[in-house]
Amino acid sequence: MTEIMKGLTITRTREPKAKPDPATLGFGEVFTDHMFLLDYEEGRGWGDPRIVPYGPIALEPAASVFHYGQEMFEGLKTYKAEDGGLRLFRPDMNAKRTNRTNERICIPPIDEDLYVDAIKAIVGVDRDWVPDYPGTSLYVRPFIIATEAFLGVRPAKRFQFIIILSPVGPYYKEGLKPTKIFVEDEYVRSVKGGTGFAKIGGNYAAGLKSQEKAEALGFAQVLWLDGVERRYIEEIGTSNAFFKMGGEVFTAPLEGTILAGVTRDSVLTILKDRGVPVREERFTIDEVFAASERGALDEVFAAGTAAVISPVGELRWKDRDAVINGGKIGPLSQELYDTITGIQSGRLPDPYGWTVAL
Repeated sequence: MTEIMKGLTITRTREPKAKPDPATLGFGEVFTDHMFLLDYEEGRGWGDPRIVPYGPIALEPAASVFHYGQEMFEGLKTYKAEDGGLRLFRPDMNAKRTNRTNERICIPPIDEDLYVDAIKAIVGVDRDWVPDYPGTSLYVRPFIIATEAFLGVRPAKRFQFIIILSPVGPYYKEGLKPTKIFVEDEYVRSVKGGTGFAKIGGNYAAGLKSQEKAEALGFAQVLWLDGVERRYIEEIGTSNAFFKMGGEVFTAPLEGTILAGVTRDSVLTILKDRGVPVREERFTIDEVFAASERGALDEVFAAGTAAVISPVGELRWKDRDAVINGGKIGPLSQELYDTITGIQSGRLPDPYGWTVAL
């Protein structure tokens, strides 16, 4: 345990909530009894770790987070293992990505061991909230906000690191069924040199208009193209995008415009270990539709913490439609989903050392 976490104080709620029925859980709608807090002040660093009852946060109206958007967030899950124990999945990756985001938007770095210790501590206090119904988990949301009250464009001098927890069911209500994806070529998500690789709320707020447009047309998510030529494949909404074409798996490279997903890295590791040809390189939407027309677009799927693996059954680009694998989940998507969730839950061995027991 880090020196800072040795000073952890825990104040337990006097009014514990009733736990929801795990069979009817949605995503991100219910929150546990407690939250973790850690403060930062310039010249003093991070300190005063504490776990307190979940509740509203008091901030001044002039807090920098409201006016200049200096904030970041992360997401990971805790799983109930087959043996009844609890497991985190690759929390060190979230800690590293947090600091990459922090560096980009001028938030002070946080010790990565401290970060993981904090997650372990809050999950340990609310461990009874981890659901054990198939397809459920405890979603862990760490985030950092600028709390200094001032009006002026400069990095803040005070911040707060917070972790909240939410028992969740499947991200998509339809479960592991192929989704319909709308290809966005009007709005853009990011460009090189911007904040596309950072996990910040502004990236998601900028995508809401496209998401509304897609849903109005009957599609579940948006496939983003590059922000310059509007041709190159980037991300699917909240996830990284993978395309199996002609026996090879293609995914966009990490060039500063997309998120370095933890599940993305896990998928690539598994594919390479199993000898599946993988190409991390730029490729265009034209190539995808050309592959579809000649019958070589075998599978498309999204990979992310929330849904793990989400197969895609249809793509709409302008006035063209591509139906993938007859609108059914493909064997590779199913295999990856079974493998990753099997490791997360302890049903399968963890040859990579990805899980952390609690």
